[in-house]
Amino acid sequence: MSEGKARIDETDIPAKMQTQAMACASQALDLFDVFGCISIATHIKKAIQEFDKMYGSGWQYVVGSNFGCFFTHTPGTFIYFALETLNFLIFKGATS
Repeated sequence: MSEGKARIDETDIPAKMQTQAMACASQALDLFDVFGCISIATHIKKAIQEFDKMYGSGWQYVVGSNFGCFFTHTPGTFIYFALETLNFLIFKGATS
């Protein structure tokens, strides 16, 4: 497990949620090849279903080595971090 080696670039979620997200990402990297970004994102979604249960539905998971994005998120529900060669973006979409 390499969650201790994650580099958080930006976040506004509580430390407990940060730890949970990075632990799931680390576990996914142990299970899947780094080129399997869809499998990694799917694994994270399934592994941290607690986010949906505890913090409401609407969580989104983006994994890759090179991507751009623009989105609106609910305050307190965003983390962007790097682990190994991949970047991870997890957020809860905002309602209009």
